[in-house]
Amino acid sequence: MQQADIYIEDGTIRYVGSGADFVVPGGCRTIDATGKMIIPGGIDPHTHFQLEFGGTVAVDDFYQGTKAAVAGGTTTVIDFVIPKKGESLLEAYDTWRARADSKVVCDYGLHVAITWWSKSVRDEMKILCQERGVNSFKCFMAYKGLFQVTDSELYEIFETCKELGAVAQVHAENGDVIAKNVQKLLAAGVTGPEGHELSRTEEVEAEAVNRACVIAHQTNCPLYVVHVMSKSAGIELARARRRYNGVGIYGETLAAALGTDGTHYTDQCWHHAAAHVLSPPLRPDPTTPEFLMKLLAQVTSKLAAEQVSQARRRGLLVYGETLASSLGCSLTNVKPNTLAYYVTSPPIRPDPETPRHLMKFLALDDLQTTGSDNCTFNKNQKELGRDDFTKIPNGVNGVEDRMSVVWEKGVQTGLIDPQRFVAITSTNAAKIFNVYPKKGRIAPGSDADVLIWDPKAVRTISAATHHQACDFNIFEGMKCHGVPEYVIVHGRVCVENGLLRVAEGQGSFLETPVNPPFVYDALNGIKNRNGDDKEARNGLQSLDLNQKHEVDVPDAYALPEKYVPGPALSIVSGDSAVSTPHSARGHRPDGTKDMQQSTFSISEEMDTSGNRACIRVKNPPGGKSSGFW
Repeated sequence: MQQADIYIEDGTIRYVGSGADFVVPGGCRTIDATGKMIIPGGIDPHTHFQLEFGGTVAVDDFYQGTKAAVAGGTTTVIDFVIPKKGESLLEAYDTWRARADSKVVCDYGLHVAITWWSKSVRDEMKILCQERGVNSFKCFMAYKGLFQVTDSELYEIFETCKELGAVAQVHAENGDVIAKNVQKLLAAGVTGPEGHELSRTEEVEAEAVNRACVIAHQTNCPLYVVHVMSKSAGIELARARRRYNGVGIYGETLAAALGTDGTHYTDQCWHHAAAHVLSPPLRPDPTTPEFLMKLLAQVTSKLAAEQVSQARRRGLLVYGETLASSLGCSLTNVKPNTLAYYVTSPPIRPDPETPRHLMKFLALDDLQTTGSDNCTFNKNQKELGRDDFTKIPNGVNGVEDRMSVVWEKGVQTGLIDPQRFVAITSTNAAKIFNVYPKKGRIAPGSDADVLIWDPKAVRTISAATHHQACDFNIFEGMKCHGVPEYVIVHGRVCVENGLLRVAEGQGSFLETPVNPPFVYDALNGIKNRNGDDKEARNGLQSLDLNQKHEVDVPDAYALPEKYVPGPALSIVSGDSAVSTPHSARGHRPDGTKDMQQSTFSISEEMDTSGNRACIRVKNPPGGKSSGFW
């Protein structure tokens, strides 16, 4: 890690280095960051602000949602344009821009969902890529009759994404199976929130992950799997990596999947259970959060996360995302009258081990990003599904608490180190969606979106104190170590010692150019290789398919029992050390991994430049202190 001073001017980082070598202009403000970590602002690649869903509208609009994001240390979000079936993609895009441009308090980008398919949709995808700053398109394999596309349509959409240099995304659940399961459950008299997870079991998510990976491989299209919510889905991603060699697969998991689990769906309090409803659901297996953290992608069940992990270990460039809700909560110990708040798709899994397993996926780089899938509804809105779980609006909170939940479940538990934390909350998303090094990096020329992170500070999450519009928080009562003491957005101090100061409309639309180098350089670099030696090249062992919920981990991936910061730890950049080793070097005398002697880069697979050190703010001109100017 590097000792340095940082100078910010006009919203941009202008200088990183020794203060003795730089003349600071008069009148500059200095912030003392002694003993803290200086890290890039968080990037949440998965939000749904002001979304119309289930006959109502999410209560967090673009002002309330981005304000909450900044309060928690996230300085960039990427929302989703979701056209109605038959609606023009361009018209829907304009609607989202009109909702957001005048309200956002931080920069935001847009993904666009493909909810129907025709030649006109293909033509509009091209316009969005070439003229509107969009480089990613999401397909739904679920929500039959509403958003779901067929496999043949999925194939053609992936082909189009590849032609345009875009990134394909999937919501991976088998919508046909879900529709049949829903019919059976309702006929059997199951109407409560527990029916949500029962209709969308882990294998329903995992099967869709595998199918999406196969179609992506057939079209040679890079694939980003959103909200991985189960160990099973993560295993399928890992299997695809081993099986294929030439298609990029990335995974995202959620703060919800890491911080809680799906046992809340059976709580006797209906409102508590409904509050956890999202899709894919949270999983009841309590081992899932750690499992996903070790793979790190957006998967909410252990099986789905395992699908992602397997795909990546086969050499397939698959990326997975998990959610803050998946990492931060399970459905154990949920009050019956709050179950509806936990309804989301895929659902939070009832296994209380699911969050820890998801965190393991993140640690092993089988999942690359953490999102929030923030889509919030109040108690009276969740009541729309009182007599039919299919009518409970899907969605949970997470945009404000994502950073702290990932730190608590990852770094504080010793599953990941601070460098990996920066990668999975900021840098990886910046590179996958082609806004790096503008975002996700502390270096001259990068946007001055910077956090002064206090790893020793502690806060307790509560709906009574959060900045979101919803009246429930799925992480209620969670004690989190790791708090942003300062949040700087484009050089403006927006959070200072707990005080939030933002202005409506101070953020801007962030274009995401096509052909992200990380995604397409890697794709083009391996597409002509045969796969005979791929495991040897990757240094990966075969997955033991006889172990349902475990992934073989080579020695090079071994982590210490608990990460313990050494004396050099203070400031961390997403371009410094990585937490996923590629060799067995750097061990302590007791045989555990010395995270302070890491010889690998958090961004080496996405960055061809040389390794850059982390940043410690120290010794500015005129005195021995630490700070920004």
